[in-house]
Amino acid sequence: MKAIVAVDRNWGIGRDNQLLVRLKKDMAHFRKQTLGQVVVMGRKTLESLPGGQPLDQRTNIVMTRDPAYRAVCSVCHSIAELESCIASYTPDSVYVIGGEAIYRQLLPFCDTVYVTKIDAEFPADSFFPNLDADPDWVAAQETEIQQEADLRFRFVTYKRNR
Repeated sequence: MKAIVAVDRNWGIGRDNQLLVRLKKDMAHFRKQTLGQVVVMGRKTLESLPGGQPLDQRTNIVMTRDPAYRAVCSVCHSIAELESCIASYTPDSVYVIGGEAIYRQLLPFCDTVYVTKIDAEFPADSFFPNLDADPDWVAAQETEIQQEADLRFRFVTYKRNR
């Protein structure tokens, strides 16, 4: 399993159930990585998508503790249920896309994390674990610094140290 996320300098990922910033290059990167793949997200993440609808051209799976929750995509209520739901897919085709609670629950099952590191600080109320401070993770690859509008960022691929 993999994860994909955009973070600010403090590993902030969102505020009030919205992204901190929208970068066209980051959105294109996200789309390129996840198109035709399986995406796993929390209920709030699904509801924050345009029209509260699943992402096109991807298999969408929503994780929620609410046993009555219904969506127009697969819904899982536990990690065991998720494991059963993704059993027919290759692990490399499954991407965790947020939010904070889902990242924290599923990060132990991931071996790769694609991070867009934005060189700015935003007021955030949700965060991704700091992989730079975690000895279980190493930055295996990163791009040159890019710029869009007034923001500088780079794409970093982290691999689990095993």
